[in-house]
Amino acid sequence: MKFINVKDNKELLREYIKLCSLEWGCEKTDEEMEQYINEKEYRILNEDKVINIIGLMDNDEMIGFISLFKYDGDECRELTPWYATKKKKKEYRGNGYSKILNDELLRQTKEMGYDKLYLKSELENYYEKFGAKYIKMLENGEKLYYIDL
Repeated sequence: MKFINVKDNKELLREYIKLCSLEWGCEKTDEEMEQYINEKEYRILNEDKVINIIGLMDNDEMIGFISLFKYDGDECRELTPWYATKKKKKEYRGNGYSKILNDELLRQTKEMGYDKLYLKSELENYYEKFGAKYIKMLENGEKLYYIDL
């Protein structure tokens, strides 16, 4: 297992965008997906919302990823950075890779000079095991947390 910066690898970046769309987006035709991937790739590489995308690799296959954003949504945009888009491929779930990805994100974020990381979630009692502390309920119904680094 190794980590890779997904933003530096066009093929993995396109895979990341597609996986995010399949997980959190709406259904798309092949043509719509290709257009979406091209537009999202451009925004990731040319705008400054996405700070980092860490891919967890097993040989040449990305088995999961986790992202660091400057902001995540419209609420609390003054807070930065944000823990975002963690996913593992189904066949790799249940092997502790969430913790591995989480630990690497926290390590790299601290190495960048941040002392706190923010996240939002509807999950109950999940991020607390990674050290997240509740701040408040957001208007969109998600809970806002922070993690001290």
